Amino acid sequence: MSDNKTDKQFAVCVFCGSSPGTESQFMETAKSLGEVLYENGWSLVYGGGTFGLMGAVASSLASLGGKVHGIIPEALIRREQSVVVPSVEEFGKTTVVQDMHTRKAMMGKEADAFVALPGGFGTMEELFEIVTWNQLGIHDCPIIVLNINGYYDGLLGWISAAVEKGFIAGDAKDIISEVTSVGEVAEKIRSYKPAPGRFDLDWSSQ
Repeated sequence: MSDNKTDKQFAVCVFCGSSPGTESQFMETAKSLGEVLYENGWSLVYGGGTFGLMGAVASSLASLGGKVHGIIPEALIRREQSVVVPSVEEFGKTTVVQDMHTRKAMMGKEADAFVALPGGFGTMEELFEIVTWNQLGIHDCPIIVLNINGYYDGLLGWISAAVEKGFIAGDAKDIISEVTSVGEVAEKIRSYKPAPGRFDLDWSSQ
């Protein structure tokens, strides 16, 4: 949701787990996503961890010379980072903040697009907050769910059920775009059009 998109490098915020998961394809896809960002000249903003999928996507892009910005609350450093100050060459720039709200606000402000890889509660919370912001008209950035090996089938099924039961408008369902391979991410971002079900609200005074 960066303000001066013409004056800065296009930034993709990636939400994902600090664990590697149980399937090797999760880590492989995270590394490949870093390569896709580099090939498109895009930077990465993410949660600042050096473990799991977080570390894989960050180190993949940083190793190629791409720009990476990790944002991590101080309380999570011991849990999500291998060292207190990660190597800039290996993981890019790291900013330490006081709380989760600041982390998410900074990631949201810097990003021009959002991609969700597999993850746990934190990933889901980050994803749905940014989806809600899109629905409310706070931003109009692409939101991509990278559904590796059907990981997000249950979540996408829940969204369809919520539409069917009348809790999500049918034309708001497309706020989230699904892809099943990392090779589809760039094209999905480039071809993105805001969903018609977004609310027409004025946030200019905020």
